[in-house]
Amino acid sequence: MRSCWPTRRDCGLGERHVPEYAISSPTTVLAAAASLTTQIRLSSAVTVLSAEDPVRVYQQFATLDQLSGGRAEIIAGRGSFTEAFALFGAPLGEYDDLFDEKLALLLAVDTNEVVTWSGRYHAPLDGVRVLPRAQGTAGRSGRLPTWVGTGGNPASSIRTGALGLPIVYGIIGGDTARFAPLVQLYRQAAASRGHETAALQVGISATGLILDDGERAKRELYPHFMSVIAQRFGERSPAAQRAFYDEAAAPAGALFVGSPNEVVDKILRVHDTFANTRIGMQLDFGGIDPALTNRSIELLATEVVPQVNAALTRRAS
Repeated sequence: MRSCWPTRRDCGLGERHVPEYAISSPTTVLAAAASLTTQIRLSSAVTVLSAEDPVRVYQQFATLDQLSGGRAEIIAGRGSFTEAFALFGAPLGEYDDLFDEKLALLLAVDTNEVVTWSGRYHAPLDGVRVLPRAQGTAGRSGRLPTWVGTGGNPASSIRTGALGLPIVYGIIGGDTARFAPLVQLYRQAAASRGHETAALQVGISATGLILDDGERAKRELYPHFMSVIAQRFGERSPAAQRAFYDEAAAPAGALFVGSPNEVVDKILRVHDTFANTRIGMQLDFGGIDPALTNRSIELLATEVVPQVNAALTRRAS
C-alpha cells in the first residue's frame, strides 16, 4: 500500500508475480476497495505496462473509474522486477522499446474513443472503438490520470518530460538528493517540448514505517527491507547490509522510517529538494507485521500529514 499527500489520500497497489507478494492483479483488488471507500484515489503502483496489453489495461482502469466515481489512476512502469516478462511472453531484451510503444498506445486509447494504430508489438487497430470510457472528474475531461513510474533511469526522465506526463521516482536506497539531477532532466525535457513546467507533477516513492518509537521502527523494518534488497541486488555481507540500511534510514536517506516527527522532517527535506507534489510510502514492505503497518497508517493520517500540511501552509504564506 502507498499513501500520498497533501490534498488527497491515495491507495496504490503494486503488481508482482512471485510467492512473496500477495497481489498479481491490482485492478481486481482496487475494484474491491472501490466498493468500501468513497474518497481515496485508487492507483496502481505500478502497472507493468511492458508486459501488458495497453488496450486491456485501459479497459480495466476505465471500468474501475466508473465503479469508483472517477477515482482511478494508472502509474505505468517498465517493472523493477522481470518475472512478468516470461510469464506473459514479453521479450525482455526489448525492455525499453516495449514500454515506449505500449505507453504511446495507452495514451492514444485514453485520448480517443475510436483508435487507429499500428506498431511492432500490438495488432493494428483500424477505427476500433474502445469501451468503456473513463468517467473522469472536473478538469479531467473523461481521461485517466496516467503517471510514469521510474527507478531513476535518465532516459525515462527525458521521455516522460517530453510527453508532459507526471512522474514518480521510486527510491530504494542511498541519499534522496541523488535524484535531483533526474528531476532537472525531466523538467528541462518538458520545457523543450513546450509543456508548462509549473503544471508538472513529480512524485517521490519509497518504503516507510512510522511508529511511536522511531528506533523500534528502524529495527522492525531492517530484516524485511534487506530481504527484498537481496532478492533484487543479491546477498551482501552483514556489514555491507548494515551500512546500506543505515544510510537509507538516515535523515537524508531514502527510507521514510522513524517516529512521526522524524518522518515529517524527512518529507519536508524531500520537498525542499524536489518541489514534489506527491509522496508515496510503501508501508507493508516485505511481510512486516500487519499490526505495525496499521499503526503506521494511523500515525501517517493523524500526525504526519497534518504536520506536513501545516508546515507547507506556513511556508506558502
